[in-house]
Amino acid sequence: QLNSTFYDNTCPNASSIVRGVIQQALQSDVRIGASLIRLHFHDCFVNGCDGSILLDNSANIQSEKDGAPNTNSTRGFNVVDNIKTALENSCPGIVSCADILALAAEASVSLQGGPSWTVLLGRRDSLTANQTGANSSIPTPFESLTNITAKFTAVGLNTNDLVALSGINFFKSSLVRTHSDERSADYSAAGYTISAEQATLTPHSIHPT
Repeated sequence: QLNSTFYDNTCPNASSIVRGVIQQALQSDVRIGASLIRLHFHDCFVNGCDGSILLDNSANIQSEKDGAPNTNSTRGFNVVDNIKTALENSCPGIVSCADILALAAEASVSLQGGPSWTVLLGRRDSLTANQTGANSSIPTPFESLTNITAKFTAVGLNTNDLVALSGINFFKSSLVRTHSDERSADYSAAGYTISAEQATLTPHSIHPT
């Protein structure tokens, strides 16, 4: 069972290490906080908060990074790697990547003037990814509000959570790195029908993350 004291004896400085790395990253990238929150959000919508979004392609893995809602969209993996390195230097083999994402999300909010909360810890990392689940479970820019709300409900979240997470894109509204033809290709490959008007919309204007 998750609890806030999970690493008190094995890695007591885990939270402060995570905050330190993010604080440093914010000096050169003001958008990184929102990006880290988005990573945790998208991770949790696919088979729970298990760190599977961090897994790369391999002979046995189709990475969730290449799912339509994530490709050319999610970022911050380098900062997660830096956090992992810092934690391994302090307490090797202790803190899971799933917990890193949870701690990073809280730190990203509180370090930029938002509320703080007690992070429950003790998640185990997944050894496999679910790209199909990423395509079907993560809210996409081209769904109705009814469908988006249903996806939040399916993971135990409500409309307040939907509104709060929608604010992430306004927080990082300058993070638009794709062209309309690239977005059309990404979502068409995942089986979505995209109109010409939809393809020109930017993520922060329509995406609930």
